[in-house]
Amino acid sequence: MMPLLLATPGQEVVVSKVGGNPEVRQHLNELGFNVGSSVTVVSSVNGNLIVKVKDSRVALDKSLASKIMF
Repeated sequence: MMPLLLATPGQEVVVSKVGGNPEVRQHLNELGFNVGSSVTVVSSVNGNLIVKVKDSRVALDKSLASKIMF
């Protein structure tokens, strides 16, 4: 398993684990980062990501991106 922040732009990955405290996990689940869901990295700047998940684009900072594993 690797954190989402190591994915390259254009790469599509499948979420295998969502870490963090219960509030962070709930927030990420509400955004669509569920185990088994498909996520595509649109761009990456200094570890901050823009990703496509469930027909929406979401911006994630380094700390949130590091909690999503693929």
